[in-house]
Order: sequence, then C-alpha cells, then structure tokens
Amino acid sequence: MNFYETYIAKYESEMWEAIGQTFFMVGVSLAAAILIGLPLGTLLYLTRKGQKYENIVLFTILDVIVNIIRSFPFLLLVVFMIPLTRMIVGTALGTTAASIPLAVVAIASYSRLAEQSLLEVPKGVVEAASSMGANLFQFIYKFLYVEARSGLVRGLTLSTVSFISYSTVVGVVGGGGIGDFAIRYGYQRYETELMVFTIVIMIVFVQLIQYLGNLLARILDKR
Repeated sequence: MNFYETYIAKYESEMWEAIGQTFFMVGVSLAAAILIGLPLGTLLYLTRKGQKYENIVLFTILDVIVNIIRSFPFLLLVVFMIPLTRMIVGTALGTTAASIPLAVVAIASYSRLAEQSLLEVPKGVVEAASSMGANLFQFIYKFLYVEARSGLVRGLTLSTVSFISYSTVVGVVGGGGIGDFAIRYGYQRYETELMVFTIVIMIVFVQLIQYLGNLLARILDKR
C-alpha cells in the first residue's frame, strides 16, 4: 500500500476536521488581534510620554498588562485561564475553549507590534495632522494608519504565524487542531510518517501566509 492509502485515506476525515479546527482558532485570534489588539496598540501609542494625548497613568497600566501576558509561557497561560475559560464558554476543553487564551495572547502580542509600527510614523506626519486641525478620529485613520499600514500588515503576518504555532500547542491540553491530530494519530500510535506529514502541512501553511503577508505589505508600502 502507498502512503495515501496507508495514512491519508485512513485518517482523511479526522485530518480535515483538525485543519478546520486550526483555522477556527487562528481565525478567532486574528479577529481578536484586529478588533481589540489594534485599538489597544493605538491607545498605547497615543498615551505614551511625549505624545499629543499623553496619559502616563493609563499608559503604564496598559503597558504592564501587555508585558505580563506576553511574558507568560503559553501552556501556563492556558492553565491559568481555565477558570475564566469555563466562565465564558462553560468548559476548559475543546477548540472553542482553546480559542480564549489564544485570543488573549493575540491581543497582547499584536497590540505591541501595532504600537511599534505606529512609533515608526515620521514626526512630520504627526505635525502635519496637527497643523491641519485633524481631530482624534482623523488623526488615527487618515494619518497614522495610512502611514503605518505596511508595518501593521507585517506585524499581523508575524502574529498569524505565531497563532498557528500556539494553536498546535493547545492540542496537548485537548484543544483540538492539527497539533492534537499529530499527537493522537502520529505520536501516540507510533506512525511517524503521519506526524511528519502533518508537520509538512503546517510548514506549507506558514510559508503561504508569510508570502501573502509580505506581498500585501510591499503593495501597501508607498515609500
């Protein structure tokens, strides 16, 4: 029997289910990063010392929280958040439950990357916005995000690759996904070829996302 008949055909439905679970977890993480992480990173930028909307107290509180979350080993964070995860989704096991700590990490990670991208916006752009009388909304969406869009996309691409890596880790604690598939059907059943195949799948996904992200960033970079 060839490799397809031995492994792929045998576990095809389980493999597609695992891939779908991985996409779900990464999708939730991406949504959290964009909808919460980006505004949080923008707030960090706006309130830091020397900025127009400087607020040292607020900046320090947010900065400490983001740093604490980012410094947590991910598996320990998953365990630490079990009570909160149960409160939100009713269980600490499964793909949906695993998406909660993933979303928290996504928010903290991307907020920092977004902040760094915004800090690279030339001071001339900031001064031009002020001289033109731009309000806060206009300053953010018509000046900051437009100027930093390439860096924001690169940061999101880097974050997405990290989300994929984290999504494989949650397989260890029953989170599902391709990591869980590799452990249950590859490692625990001593089917090394199948485990290697799942690793190759993840490498292909990561390379494709990295390529598309870099391509989009280059298109958006008008400098």
